[in-house]
Amino acid sequence: MRTHSRRALLGAGIAVAGSGLLAARAAGEFSSGPRSGTDGRDHAHGSHHDTPDDYISPDGPEVVAAERKRGAGPVREFTMTATPAPIDLGGRTVDTWAYGDVLPGKEIRVTAGDTLAMTLANHLPQSTSVHWHGLALRNDMDGVPTLTQRPIMPGASFPYRFAVTYPGTYWLHPHSRVQQDRGLYAPLIVEDPKEPLSYDKEWVVVFDDWVDGVDGSTPDDVLAELNRGMSRSGHGGMHGEEGEPGGGSGGGHGTQAMDGGARAGGPSRMLTGSYSKLLGGDAGDVDYPHHLINGRLAKNPQTFRAKPGDRIRIRFLNAGGDTAYRVALGGHAMTVTHADGFPVEHAETDALLLGMGERYDVLVTAKDGVFPLTALAEGKKHSAQAVLRTGSGRAPGASARPRELDDRLLSAYRLRAAESVRAVARRPDRTVKLELTGSMAKFDWAINGRQYSPSHHTPIRAGERVRLAIRNHTRMWHPVHIHGHHFALPNGGPRKDSAIVLPGRSLDVEFDADNPGLWMVHCHNVYHSESGMMAVLGYLKD
Repeated sequence: MRTHSRRALLGAGIAVAGSGLLAARAAGEFSSGPRSGTDGRDHAHGSHHDTPDDYISPDGPEVVAAERKRGAGPVREFTMTATPAPIDLGGRTVDTWAYGDVLPGKEIRVTAGDTLAMTLANHLPQSTSVHWHGLALRNDMDGVPTLTQRPIMPGASFPYRFAVTYPGTYWLHPHSRVQQDRGLYAPLIVEDPKEPLSYDKEWVVVFDDWVDGVDGSTPDDVLAELNRGMSRSGHGGMHGEEGEPGGGSGGGHGTQAMDGGARAGGPSRMLTGSYSKLLGGDAGDVDYPHHLINGRLAKNPQTFRAKPGDRIRIRFLNAGGDTAYRVALGGHAMTVTHADGFPVEHAETDALLLGMGERYDVLVTAKDGVFPLTALAEGKKHSAQAVLRTGSGRAPGASARPRELDDRLLSAYRLRAAESVRAVARRPDRTVKLELTGSMAKFDWAINGRQYSPSHHTPIRAGERVRLAIRNHTRMWHPVHIHGHHFALPNGGPRKDSAIVLPGRSLDVEFDADNPGLWMVHCHNVYHSESGMMAVLGYLKD
């Protein structure tokens, strides 16, 4: 699972035949009428016909023209089903929602230049969507209900189809309510047809914090508790189906904090007293009972096998909802080669810190023995684990803490973009201020003091160099993610789509406005975003 030999990757076919599914509309087609928001509700002002006349619509001619320029390479077809499923976490089975019956969902692997065609069938009790995290793709395939597409309603399916431009490590997950904090995620690997790296094996390693199905809890319960439990202000979740209570799971579980603070759906999951110097203070909101690597508990970890001396490429991906992970491979140094899919000047480190949504590729040379691959839940006193075995010996215990976790640690801000992808110096044409606001007390997270509205757009224009001036006015860290683009960190820093902004700190990043449409920028803490910390960058028409 999630392990490949280099030879097998190069020799294996990667096209997957499509199978019959429920009837689906043509890709990119909107009909008149409302579309869904991240909540899955139909809104009176949801269709693309309601995009203001001065903004480019997600399926407008400008979007079609931009896709045409990307070309139409070989079509790689996939099918995926979002469905309730029992998942074995390695000794503990939970009822959750997943893509098929595995966690993470089955990897999608294509080559840069391909056309990816994936049909998603929705067997869930809620509407859903798929967001292709990190891809600069056509706007009407970005998977944000209310903004770029209609919801995929229960019993329906939707055909995603788009050109894939850049190689790298990406992933897919819903942009509907807090569904991402269930089992609905899968890695997406885009191979480089001119791969410059040489290695013997490749692993895809996915970190996740887990609460769904444990002692009756669901992510909807967690959101309801956070929204109401801090100040008893009655501020509920933003989202719910028509006819459902806000944050309703649609699956028969209790989902809302009750009057007086009593809750349905399991024990309290509110985290208090967490602290991380690396994260500038408060480490998170949610006390997760489990932390996973590739869907498995530390007490029954996945074992990766190699030979001493093997050169191994590891693709790290943080699919968590509320947790940063500090990652190290016991007994080994790591050479960082990519950040969020894009190459960087190679840099050696012992540990890495990944916020939610971030990815790093590293190279390691395997030593002889048995070693823990540990993902420490930063500031939360728990960890996830996998094992590297190249020889005989006893496997490390579930609580193993390799010393490398406390040695050299690289952050994105200490990396430099590889010369081939380094941003050309240019004066920004437009500066967009993104002030991160809100507090744990009220759980009123927002951008520029405004909670998310799909009808409110911050204007940008095609061809501009856009600077995002991000100011974190809160007492908590936020991993800020942009859709459809890749920004450059300052001073020749790496190209990324997600970056940690510490409390009380500022970050200026820049990107070229070269992908028309309506695009999200938001905190990738799923509970912060679903409580309002999202905004829309909208391309103006010429």
